[in-house]
Amino acid sequence: MKTRHFSQLPKAYLAYPKVIKGLIFKKPKGEKTLPQVDYIVDEYRVDHDHLKSYNEICGYKNNGYVPSTYLAVISQSLQMQMMTQEPFPFALLGLVHIRNQVKQYRKIGVNETITLSCKFGELKPHDKGLQFDFITTAKVGNDVVMEGLTTYLSRQKTNISSASKAKEDQLPKFKSQGNWKVAENTGRRYALVSGDFNLIHIHAVTAKAFGFKQAIAHGMWSKAKALASISLPDAYDADVYFKLPMFLPSEVEFLTGERDQATHLLVRNAKSQKPHVSGVVKPL
Repeated sequence: MKTRHFSQLPKAYLAYPKVIKGLIFKKPKGEKTLPQVDYIVDEYRVDHDHLKSYNEICGYKNNGYVPSTYLAVISQSLQMQMMTQEPFPFALLGLVHIRNQVKQYRKIGVNETITLSCKFGELKPHDKGLQFDFITTAKVGNDVVMEGLTTYLSRQKTNISSASKAKEDQLPKFKSQGNWKVAENTGRRYALVSGDFNLIHIHAVTAKAFGFKQAIAHGMWSKAKALASISLPDAYDADVYFKLPMFLPSEVEFLTGERDQATHLLVRNAKSQKPHVSGVVKPL
C-alpha cells in the first residue's frame, strides 16, 4: 500500500478544479478498483476558532473536547485529495453519501496532537450501483481514539434487488424531542466550516442544475445536530444512514427511542414524516 504523509490538512477547495475537469473527461468503462493508498496527517492540531464555528452551527457545546463527527468532517479533505490525486474509478459529481459511522473510544481533548489517516475500504455491490467506503483513524500517540466509516454510492445500472427494510419489531417506540427549523442558508454556513461546497447544498439555483428543486442540507450536519441533541457516553458507536434529502428551508422532527442499551435516532420531515436520517448510538 502506498502511503502519503502531510504536515497539515490539505485544503479541500484545491481539489475542486479536478472535480470540474471530471465533467469533461469521462472515467473509462470497465472493472472498477479502488487505489491502495493511505493518506496521513502526522501531527494534526485542532484550530480552536474553527472548532467553535463548527460547534455553533451543529449545536455542540464548547466544553474542551472534540466531537467525533468533527474529525470525520475534516478528514473529508483527505478524501477529496484521494479521489482527485489517485486513479479513482468514479466521477465525483453524482456520488451519494449514504452512511456514516463514528466510533469514539474516549473523549478527545482540544489540545491533543492527533495523527489522522484515511484509506479506501471495500467496494461492494448495491441495489442502485456500487458503494465504497473511506476508513478514517485518529490516534493520540499509539492509542486509537476514533474510527470513522464513510460510505458513498455511485449510481449505476444493476440487477441486484432492493435491500430489505428493517422490521418494525426491531425498532423501539420513538418519542419526539421537538422540531428543528432548518434555515435556507444552512448549507452555505456549514460549507464554510466543513469545506464541502458541493453545489447541491449551496443555493436552490445551483441545486436545480443537479435535479433538486431546492438546495439540500449536508448529511453530516444533520448527523452532528442529532448527536449534539442527546447525551453521549464518553465512548460510543454512532452509525447513521442518510435517507431522503432535507430541502432548505424546512421544518423537521427529531425523535429518539431506547432499546437494548442503545439510542435510536430519527430525523424526519415534520409534515410528511418521510425520513431524512436514521441511526443508532451504542455505548462502547
